Amino acid sequence: MSVQSVPSKPIPSLNRAIATGGIGFALVSLCVFATVAFAEGWLLQHFGLLGSYLIWIALFILLSGAVFGSLVVVRWQLPKFYLLFAFAFFAYAAVWMIAYFKLGRSVGEVVGSLVGSILMAIIFAAGFGATKPILKLCVVLFVANFFGYFVGAALFDSISEPAGMLLFGVAYGLFFGAAIGAVLHLVQRLPQIEPA
Repeated sequence: MSVQSVPSKPIPSLNRAIATGGIGFALVSLCVFATVAFAEGWLLQHFGLLGSYLIWIALFILLSGAVFGSLVVVRWQLPKFYLLFAFAFFAYAAVWMIAYFKLGRSVGEVVGSLVGSILMAIIFAAGFGATKPILKLCVVLFVANFFGYFVGAALFDSISEPAGMLLFGVAYGLFFGAAIGAVLHLVQRLPQIEPA
């Protein structure tokens, strides 16, 4: 079932979607990365590697679903959108984790970012019934995800913890969140202007 429905208010502008997504997801990412900076050892000891990653994924979904849900204007948007967003983000994160642990740090991060971004784009496009711009959605998500992640990783590698880890989270969140905001704008706008 598509999330797309009769809009209850105007679709936010592209600039607003990018700003809301970038700033909102940067704050969420800062919170999640703070748990890595200050509690990673405790989480790994009590929940193991897989459990810790699942907690971090759940935090991303719970905290950022409302940020991105504010950009969705269809009726009853938040409950449906939260499910769609949870599915999209979990698919992205699961693929990223598999690539990272199977292929190693550099190659795994690139492959995970690429395949995860493609999966997220497909899920958003299908959920909103906007499959025509799927290549554009994939490119926007991947480029911003890749750039944000590797700028963040460079900050992390050059600045001691915990500041490096916190800046990693902000950079990753700012760029990837801006891209998710842009994608949510596109998937809502394009079904209205393209023939069904």
